[in-house]
Amino acid sequence: MNAEIIAIGSELLTPERTDTNSLWLTAQLNELGIEVTQKLIVGDDRDRLATAIAASLGRVPLLILTGGLGPTEDDVTRDAVAQALQRRLLFSQTICDEIDARFARAGRKMAEINKRQAFVVEGADKLSNPNGTAPGLWLDVPGGMLMLLPGPPREMMPMFSDLCLPLLRARVPQLAIRKRFFRVAGMGESDLDALIAPIYKPYTNPVTTILAAEGDVQIHLRARCESEEAAETLVEELGGKILATLGARVYSLNGDPLETVVGHILRDRKETLAVAESCTGGMLGARITDVPGSSAWFLGGFQVYAAEMKARLLGLDQKTLDEHGAVSEAVAKAMADSTRDRTGATYALSITGEAGPESQTPGIEPGAVWIGLATPSGVDAKMFRFFSGRNRVRKMAVQTALNLLRFRLS
Repeated sequence: MNAEIIAIGSELLTPERTDTNSLWLTAQLNELGIEVTQKLIVGDDRDRLATAIAASLGRVPLLILTGGLGPTEDDVTRDAVAQALQRRLLFSQTICDEIDARFARAGRKMAEINKRQAFVVEGADKLSNPNGTAPGLWLDVPGGMLMLLPGPPREMMPMFSDLCLPLLRARVPQLAIRKRFFRVAGMGESDLDALIAPIYKPYTNPVTTILAAEGDVQIHLRARCESEEAAETLVEELGGKILATLGARVYSLNGDPLETVVGHILRDRKETLAVAESCTGGMLGARITDVPGSSAWFLGGFQVYAAEMKARLLGLDQKTLDEHGAVSEAVAKAMADSTRDRTGATYALSITGEAGPESQTPGIEPGAVWIGLATPSGVDAKMFRFFSGRNRVRKMAVQTALNLLRFRLS
C-alpha cells in the first residue's frame, strides 16, 4: 500500500519551522509495510488545500493530514476536507462539551472560538485527544482512508500510536520489512551510482535509495515481503552484490559515521590519534570527540590557523614555512610529524589548505587542501581539490582525512 502525507500550516513554509511530523509518520508507516510516495506542505489556504487533498485521494488509498485543527480562522483543515469530499461539516455538542470540560478542569472558561473544533466532517469518526483540545478525525472514503491529526507532535504522536495504528493493522495486509544501510567514502554520488545502478535497477523490491553528503554517500535498501525470510533473502542478495562491487569503499554496515568506525578500530588495537588543523579550525577534533568514549583513543590536537602558530605550537621551521608556504606538502608533513612526536600518539593527521572564498596564499587556489598522515612507519601527505564553497571544502577535508586514516588502518 502507498500513502501520502500533507503537513498544513503557513509557518512550515518559513525557514524557522521544520515539518518533523512527516518524518516520524513515515517511519511508523514503513514498519507496517506502507510506502510513503509523496509529502506535501500546504499553507493555510482552504481552496489550495482542498485541491491537494482531492488530488492525493485520487492517487493513493491512504492520506494523512497533520495540522490546521486549531480554533482560529487560519485552521482550515476540516473545511478543506469537507470541500474536497463534498460533505457537510456537522456540529457535535458532545465534542463541544468535552472541550468545555477540559478548560474547566484547568480553571478557565472556554472561548467562543473553540467551538470551531467541535465541527466534524460528515461521516467521520472522532479520534480523542487527551493531550489537547483538537480532536482528530478518521474517514473511510471511496477506495481508501483519510486521517486528520493535530499538528503539535505531543498530540499527534500518541493519537496515531494509540488510535490509528490499531485501525491500520486491521485493514492493511501485514508485510515483513528488512533493511540494509551502507555508508561509502572516497567517491562521489554519480561515480557510485554508475557502478551500482546496473545491479539495483533490475530490482523493484528491494527499493534502493542513495543519499549524498560531503564525502559521504549512503545506500539504503528496503525489502517488503509477506514473510521475514523472503524479505531477508532479497536484501541479502542485492546487498551482497553491491558490497562485492564497492569493496573497501564501504566503511559502515550499520550506519555508524566514519569517526566512529575509525575510533573503534583504534580502540580495539589499543592505538591513539592526535590532530593538527589549520583551515578546518577544530572541525576534525570536534567530529572525533562527538564519539562517546573517544578519550580512549583520541589524545587531542592543535589548532594552528595562523602561520606563526604552526611555528610556535608545533615547532615548524620558519624556513620551511617561508620556502614552501603554509599550504604545501612539506608543511602538511611537518605538522603531522610534529603532532605525533609531541603527543606520543600512534597516528597523527594534519590539514592545511585554502577553504576560500578567496585565497590568502599566492599561487594556491581556493579548495586546495593538503592532508598529512604520520604513522609509526613514516609520514606522507596528499593534496586534494574540493569545490562548491568554503563550508563544503572544510567538511570534505575532515571526511577525507578520516578516510585516509581508515584505509591506512585497514
